[in-house]
Amino acid sequence: MSQIASSSPDIALAPPRRRGPRFSLPVIILSAILLVLILPPTIFLVKVSFYTTKPDGSFGDLTLKYYQQLFTGRFFFSSLINTTIYAIGSAFIAILLGTLQAIIVERTNTPGRKWVFLGAVISLGIPHVLYTVAWLLILGRSGPINSVIDHTFGHQAAINVYSMWGMTLIEGVGFVPLTFLLMSSVLRSTDASFEEASMMSGAKPTRTFWSITLRMGLPGVMALLLLVFIRAFESFEVPALVGLAGNINVLTTNIYQSSKGTGAMDYGQSGAYSVCLLLIVVGLLYWYNRLSRHAHQYQTITGKGYRPRVINLGKMRYFTAAALILMFMLVTGLPLVMLVFTSLQPFYEGVTPESFSRFTLENYRVLMGPGSFRDSIWNTLILGASTSTFVVPFTALCAWLAVRRKPGAWVLDQIATAPLVMPAIVMSVAFLYVFVNLPIPLYGTLLSVILASSVRFMPYGMRYAYAGVLQIHRELEDASSTSGARQGNTFLRIVLPLLAAAMISSWLFIFLLAVQAVSLPLLLVGPGTEIVAVTLFDLWQNGQVTELASMGITWVSLMIVVSACFHFVTRRYQVMAS
Repeated sequence: MSQIASSSPDIALAPPRRRGPRFSLPVIILSAILLVLILPPTIFLVKVSFYTTKPDGSFGDLTLKYYQQLFTGRFFFSSLINTTIYAIGSAFIAILLGTLQAIIVERTNTPGRKWVFLGAVISLGIPHVLYTVAWLLILGRSGPINSVIDHTFGHQAAINVYSMWGMTLIEGVGFVPLTFLLMSSVLRSTDASFEEASMMSGAKPTRTFWSITLRMGLPGVMALLLLVFIRAFESFEVPALVGLAGNINVLTTNIYQSSKGTGAMDYGQSGAYSVCLLLIVVGLLYWYNRLSRHAHQYQTITGKGYRPRVINLGKMRYFTAAALILMFMLVTGLPLVMLVFTSLQPFYEGVTPESFSRFTLENYRVLMGPGSFRDSIWNTLILGASTSTFVVPFTALCAWLAVRRKPGAWVLDQIATAPLVMPAIVMSVAFLYVFVNLPIPLYGTLLSVILASSVRFMPYGMRYAYAGVLQIHRELEDASSTSGARQGNTFLRIVLPLLAAAMISSWLFIFLLAVQAVSLPLLLVGPGTEIVAVTLFDLWQNGQVTELASMGITWVSLMIVVSACFHFVTRRYQVMAS
């Protein structure tokens, strides 16, 4: 031992290596901000389901009665069954139509197929509550579909949209644009040469689709199917507007009714419902993440020479072009036409020959005048702009620290993505508990909705920023550091300008999401802080159909401009990234 020590004095006398800090100061500060925003509503939500509530709003005794009432009653399990059937049916319709649309756009030479992307993005600007109302007007008892059925087959053959099939159809068609956008990215990353070889061997397009295309994209299709199922499982607008009118309860409407119907600040029942829904969604998202990890087993891109090919359909391309036009009219065109027609009526009595002689702009004149309608539009613009302006730069900094592997920065990615597991209606209930119990009067203010929306859409900003930072080579930041610049200056003067395209795209996308949400702000807004989506929901509940339609068309016109900007900015960003 002494010989070894004497022969290597440098090793024996070398000082021990000092480890750097496990968490840097910026990471600690950003983590604290995220935890302050996310933890209180989660803690309140769980706690309120286990404690009684006193008249002053404070917690009382520990109890399990809310969960006991939940599991011993018949409403929870019947609502769970209804939710499952509704989510499966909606996901099936969305996947069927969205995948067909994506195959035509990505795999064929159909004329005008590139415009489908713009149409899909424009549909993002239509609030889901407005979209649901439009279909209720089309399929309702006095709508054009039932009018044709009455005239052809008689009154007894009329359809009832306030049913499970009505909920499933409206929700499924509403998810088609999202499904198309996601499925297009899956098809764009798989080699079409296998499909070409199949068709050159004599296989028909349908056989090629089932035997080649569907099997290659199976992991993406299954993951997308599960994702749409989760989104439908936690949706609120269609179950509230369609299901409740047809006495069909799902979990989200049970949460809403228990939150609105409880008295003396006793929200234990809605808290128990919310915790159960949260646990179900967590399990589904865990399954979705495991399914997504196995997509590499089906990769077909093997080298830099890969280039997606399109299949020449010949004269069949005009048939597929007609199919794209038909799907656009089904998803976007027909609902908007119905809303325009309704907005021009002094009162709504359905689509009749006499109604075309009653066109008027009075609803728009009332809308543009002073009052709650105009105020809700301004409040919504402030909500969307404020939410995006806070989320985008904040997540850009978090994503930069996480991608560059700063000490402990992996925590930022985990915490910022955590709100994905909480459905919107559950988050609304959770923030309701927090704002009601705060010592400052925050409940019912626009600021409360902005804070809740910022937490809700934090994961989307994180994903956009994360992808953008990955495109920036680290050598640029190393050169800045070598020149003596501090990390803060490097981020402001090097990283942010290079992230500009991704941040603008993220800002527009979060703006669109924030302004069309209804389930999140529904329990948080108060007098004077109404927003468009909630106002549309209330107008439908009050039977003010023509006012709803005129306000909806005005809002959609504004959002189409934002959606178009988002589309073109995103296209430019993708070109730069490639």
